Amino acid sequence: MGSGSSFRTPHSALRIPAQAEIVERVPESRTIFTLRLRFTDPQRHTAYRFAPGQFNMVYLYGVGEVAISIVSDPEDEHLFDHTIRIVGRVTQALARLKAGDRLGIRGPFGRGWPLREAEGRDVMIVTGGLGCAPSVSVINYVMRRRSRFGRLVIMQGVKHADDLIWRSRYDQWSRSPDTQVLIAADRGVALWPWHVGPVTELFAQAQIDPVRTVAMMCGPQVMMQVAADHLIQRGVPEGDLWFSMERNMQCAVGHCGHCQYGEKFVCKDGPVFSYPELRALLNVKGF
Repeated sequence: MGSGSSFRTPHSALRIPAQAEIVERVPESRTIFTLRLRFTDPQRHTAYRFAPGQFNMVYLYGVGEVAISIVSDPEDEHLFDHTIRIVGRVTQALARLKAGDRLGIRGPFGRGWPLREAEGRDVMIVTGGLGCAPSVSVINYVMRRRSRFGRLVIMQGVKHADDLIWRSRYDQWSRSPDTQVLIAADRGVALWPWHVGPVTELFAQAQIDPVRTVAMMCGPQVMMQVAADHLIQRGVPEGDLWFSMERNMQCAVGHCGHCQYGEKFVCKDGPVFSYPELRALLNVKGF
């Protein structure tokens, strides 16, 4: 498997789920788990291509289908991973699966992060809440190709300290050269070693060179807007701010209209957008 900016998913892959087997199920927290998958058709598995920030439609036979970000590295030739939060009927059913069970995969879909364009520059990752999988895929990508990028700043905010998954990964990342990790929880617990309060309160501590920085953000829209305002004030060009938007994506090909955002569709025009593409819509009620 691999990635490429010129890659286009075959039309059949967009319409018909391909069978995949769960190789491993990894519990991350009480409500979050990771499924490590492999297509049962070896040729399909070898041909599969995706970019960080894209998503698959994960289909459970007899239950339904849900859009899930791909969190594994695009050059992992063995497996592809989905980290899933239990929030509804389909994800509750997916949580009951185990190694050896099978499900359907359509995709990948959408536009991913501008990682090739970011090579040689500093990268800032800002993420809030539990839906951090799209941004974690960026961190994994940069860490595996560290020499291609400049400074890396990682900012993660959660509502409650217990919501922070992959704590060991954040510890490991913080020890990496030329990397800064800033963690915040709205509500801390005893022995919580990081900031208590909104993650946006940590921007003053972020060590960035504005003209070299590409910022990639995922989380609540209000948080991303506050982050964008701060970074623009610090001199980061608007075109170097990127958001991963979350919407109800049911068809993934722009037909059902559930994810329409103004004139755009999050499923096919995003889910990653540059700030100038969204500026006029971000503060409009109803969008």
